Amino acid sequence: MCGIVGAVSNEAASQLIYDSLSLLQHRGQDSTGIATAEGSVFHVVKAKGQVREAYRTRDMRKLLGTMGLGHVRYATQGKASAEEESQPFYVNAPYGIMLVHNGNLTNVRELRDDLFDVDRRHMNTHSDTELLLNVLATELQQVMSGNHLDTDQIFTAVERVHERIEGSYAVIAMIAGYGMLAFRDPKGIRPLTLGRRESTLTGEDWIVASESLVPEAYGYEVFREVAPGEAVFITMGGEMTSRQCHPNPSLVPCSFEYVYLARPDSTMNGISVYDARLRLGDRLASTVARYTPTGSIDVVMPIPDSARPAAMQVARRLGLEYREGFYKNRYVGRTFIMPGQGERKKSVRQKLNAMGSEFKGKSILIVDDSIVRGTTSRQIVDMARAAGAARVTFASAAPPVRYPHVYGINMPTRSELIAHGRTIPEANTALGADFLVYQEVEDMKSAILEGQSEVTDLEMSCFDGRYIAGRVDDEYLEWVEKTISS
Repeated sequence: MCGIVGAVSNEAASQLIYDSLSLLQHRGQDSTGIATAEGSVFHVVKAKGQVREAYRTRDMRKLLGTMGLGHVRYATQGKASAEEESQPFYVNAPYGIMLVHNGNLTNVRELRDDLFDVDRRHMNTHSDTELLLNVLATELQQVMSGNHLDTDQIFTAVERVHERIEGSYAVIAMIAGYGMLAFRDPKGIRPLTLGRRESTLTGEDWIVASESLVPEAYGYEVFREVAPGEAVFITMGGEMTSRQCHPNPSLVPCSFEYVYLARPDSTMNGISVYDARLRLGDRLASTVARYTPTGSIDVVMPIPDSARPAAMQVARRLGLEYREGFYKNRYVGRTFIMPGQGERKKSVRQKLNAMGSEFKGKSILIVDDSIVRGTTSRQIVDMARAAGAARVTFASAAPPVRYPHVYGINMPTRSELIAHGRTIPEANTALGADFLVYQEVEDMKSAILEGQSEVTDLEMSCFDGRYIAGRVDDEYLEWVEKTISS
């Protein structure tokens, strides 16, 4: 999971990119980068850490030009601590290309061999984004005729990229002297939204971003989503053209975007994230009523912030009191996206504080958006008991995470997942709660897709083990786990 944004404007792009990345900070905190294009010259600044910490006035002053792109990183390929793996990535031929990517490629071994043995391209990092950039550059080089690049050649190159790479990818790239290219994987696993705004001068301003809240925040009309398999090209003068570049696209977005990753004020693929989370709470309430003893709950509490809509609906449906028992320190990073397990363990109590007056002598139902490794959840249960809770029931608005996620979320190792190879009672024993309730897989799916006609399926591999893109089998998963641990 990363956050990406690109803009073609009649005004300086750097401030808009910076502000947009601040809105997307929840999608990655390991590192960040901004690149702008001043004519055919690129300017770039990359740094570790969060947006507000990474850039200084002197950095922004050098980011000249009216076209730009940016990235906030949460490492899923390569090393979180490696600053050289921060995006954007650059290659100097053809013309010069600067690229950012959200997602995960699943055929990196084959691509690395082909790029070296066939294309004679050298990779300097372990990042799959560098591989993707070099595949795009190779295909652009091969389709070019003459000295100038046209949109037909660009779209043909994207068609060939789709043929070569597998997995999930939402991509924004700048081609020096030409414009901005954006495209999305044929399943639409990772999100990408296109925004348009009438310019104060001539033509139109365009913005492409991971979530709809970005164009909405800056006065852009949310024009539409970039379709699965589609490529969009925007000239430096603001002219937009698009083409479907895959023969068999189908929209199967990632379910975890709606459960946890996206901000609640975003709309993805026509589905309001906030409304989806309310419906997840409705479904979860029925499951809680079915599996927990009558009278075993006095009060419902969310783990702030993403579980709040679901918890409110659980309390409403069950006729129980809703209370805020955990106070969140907003100046500590999100534990899920921290690179090391040790850091996650250390940070939970810094991030959350249980208010004893809300717990003492009560039977508490704690609602969280999901349970992945269980590290955070175990500490939360302990905090509730230490604060005086008489009984703790823990409920997850998502189903058990039993399988690795290989499409851009950091869940690569089966042994780390608390629900892998365990029944729900066994997971509850590991968690230390009195009762544990999970959302049903079909309930999650129906809650997210309710009222939809365009989206009929979801990418739910971490819940159901069904991998929809690329060759993902036991051999591949074992290789991923071995690579992560080495």
